[in-house]
Amino acid sequence: MSKPRLKLHVRILAEEQIAFGPGKAELLEAIQRTGSISQAAKSMEMSYRRAWQLVDTMNQCFHSHLVETQTGGTHGGGAVVTEFGQMILKKFRAMEQHALQTLESEFKDISRYLKP
Repeated sequence: MSKPRLKLHVRILAEEQIAFGPGKAELLEAIQRTGSISQAAKSMEMSYRRAWQLVDTMNQCFHSHLVETQTGGTHGGGAVVTEFGQMILKKFRAMEQHALQTLESEFKDISRYLKP
């Protein structure tokens, strides 16, 4: 049996929408790497339609866009994570780390009672 581990999912809700969470953070990171929503979706084994929906939800939930797109053409299209999007991503990852660190001692106490 593997060693017990803590898995935490932090999500930011706006009304009933998930404005930001682990999947959207991963998508932003993939867009940063690839410069494309389509390529980011492929790298995550996600449909382009689903990736676009996630980007649209993020852009609708925040005051400023997290991702901006360029229409295709002779130079091709693409997508870029905005400066604002990079800031939200950085703060979200910091929140995740802080939450894990905060819960670590309680997790260690509980994990002592798990069967080997």
